[in-house]
Amino acid sequence: MTFWLVVTVVRLFNLVTGHKVVRRGDGRVPAEGAAVLAINHTAYVDFIYAGLEAYRHDRRQVRFMGKVELSGNPVLRWVMRRCGVILVDRAAGRDSFVAAVEELRRGEVVGIYPEATISRTFEIKGFKSGAARMALEADVPIIPAIVWGAQRIATKGRPRHLGRTKTPVMVAVGEPIAAAGTAEELTARLREVMQAMLMDVQQAYGPHPAGEDWVPARLGGSAPTLDEADELDRQAKKRT
Repeated sequence: MTFWLVVTVVRLFNLVTGHKVVRRGDGRVPAEGAAVLAINHTAYVDFIYAGLEAYRHDRRQVRFMGKVELSGNPVLRWVMRRCGVILVDRAAGRDSFVAAVEELRRGEVVGIYPEATISRTFEIKGFKSGAARMALEADVPIIPAIVWGAQRIATKGRPRHLGRTKTPVMVAVGEPIAAAGTAEELTARLREVMQAMLMDVQQAYGPHPAGEDWVPARLGGSAPTLDEADELDRQAKKRT
């Protein structure tokens, strides 16, 4: 019930703000059966659009993995608990891994960001092996997903744009990747697939105006380069 309410609020938000969702690979989240849903991470709201894509077909609720720090907010804590979010404590990562595998074995779809943190460059960062290890442990496929344009709404280090901006957001869902090989091999395969998907989505998205801060440096934007992003992340860690 709570997840349905969240979906309704998000849909109303998109209606009010005029955001247009463009879909590629529509309906590839399975109607039943377990899978790991691997999503690129460019914005605070990526999971919303990926989750909506799963929900609009057969009302599948994704069990997202989220940082335990977010549960410090009482409202967020209530929503996360009621929506079945799997909390990730980086000091005790094994517990969340075991919980995620248990959900997969129950037939659930578990959503995860293989990059672990938001990519300030808006390009694909290095991947952690968690998605691959979970898929191998539970013997379920990984479904790669790309969300593009959400970084224009709310992302790290940029002002939020929550008004009626009519921002287009593209959601692409790829073909399932079988759980095979070692965790390292599967992680490399997943990253390769998602890198290709991202470039395809960027090409289809439309103009990427030169100098815009939501546009990667590779495409002529003013988003941080990899070296600049690494330095910003190091500075952020020092402040915490």
